[in-house]
Amino acid sequence: MGRTPRTYQKNASAMRMLGQILATLRQAAGYTQESLSERVRAEYATIAAIEQGRRPLKASLAAELDVVLDTNGVLSVGVEHMPEIDLIPRWVEEYLDLEQVAIDLRYFGNAVLPGLLQTPKYALTVFGSRIPAYSQEKIEELTAKRLARRDLLHRETPTNITFVIWEAVLMDRIGGPAVYAEQLEQLRADADVPGVSLQILPLGRAVHAGLAGPFTLMETEDHQHLAYTETQRGSQLVGNPDEVSALAQKYAMLRAQALNPEETKALLDRKLGAP
Repeated sequence: MGRTPRTYQKNASAMRMLGQILATLRQAAGYTQESLSERVRAEYATIAAIEQGRRPLKASLAAELDVVLDTNGVLSVGVEHMPEIDLIPRWVEEYLDLEQVAIDLRYFGNAVLPGLLQTPKYALTVFGSRIPAYSQEKIEELTAKRLARRDLLHRETPTNITFVIWEAVLMDRIGGPAVYAEQLEQLRADADVPGVSLQILPLGRAVHAGLAGPFTLMETEDHQHLAYTETQRGSQLVGNPDEVSALAQKYAMLRAQALNPEETKALLDRKLGAP
């Protein structure tokens, strides 16, 4: 379940506190963020994000930093005693930040299309269907943010992105016939984007591994493996290795149960009227 704003503020403050401790120790040792990143196995942007409280400090990196900064284990103790929820931030904004720098993304969708694949009109319809309803201004704001994420699909160096989508999602006419047709066309085009693998999990399976709902898996630039899940009333960014592993196993099974990418393209072509 999602956390209350009060709990989130407490956790966010704890992450910022540890980040500020790192910044203070770094400065006292005479390092810039960039020069420190050259001494440890972390990118400059990772050090900056940790100091700003936007990224969790991993135990392995904390141990390296303790040695380089000669802290007598201060950072490792901070990570060890961080409340469990603080090891990985839990809100959508945190997930979206990580999505932009991930080196591998895997999505399973069984209710609506993943946000990265949605057209403007499809996204407007999704947000406009919310109960209790959003204001029109809020709907347009959320739609704009969602569409901006599609830049991930068209980078000069492609991110490795895979999608498994239950065919039932393609049976709904969300937004009406025109929106549906436009969305199918974009989906077919996205299936040919370099770095993207799209697979449809067909209807009629006696069993499949996606009955518990949608989820996302990611590998960050510093090779941290995370998962993200959503429910009706909340979202969760998961860092526990056992839980991430369970979802990774589930995703592997879904890919095996789904149509392969070429079969998926053929299915979309048929839905678009190809003979």
